[in-house]
Amino acid sequence: MVERFERFSLAIAEISRCWHKLAGEEMKAYGLKGAHATYLTALYRHPEGITVPELCELCLKDKSDASRMLAILENKGLVRKEGGYGGRMVLTPAGTEAALQVRKRAARAVEAAGKDLTEEERAVLYRALDSIKDNLRALTSEGIPQ
Repeated sequence: MVERFERFSLAIAEISRCWHKLAGEEMKAYGLKGAHATYLTALYRHPEGITVPELCELCLKDKSDASRMLAILENKGLVRKEGGYGGRMVLTPAGTEAALQVRKRAARAVEAAGKDLTEEERAVLYRALDSIKDNLRALTSEGIPQ
């Protein structure tokens, strides 16, 4: 059991570390950090715009993190706010172009990372990850069984 825990924990940590490093490298072209990639791609999926609370939910981030990231993206001319307080954040044309580039590069990275997997293995992997995520989410609210 401990071996499974260690393998799982270390694999997730290593995947996360590598992914953040790749994202950081990609975002350097825009003078941004890797964490900005998540916000750009989430905003890209909502061309009509999205509120900050909705964005927080999508990106699994708290409001203070989202506000900081969006302020930087706004200063770089990649997003703008439409409407007053509680308005929607929308990608600018430059932001749309950046998000599209990030999405293309991320798709290439995901393809390269999973190049040894068959479609069936990939489907099993994602089902397993969803199951683990859902079970861990339940454990965080209900606690670990005795």
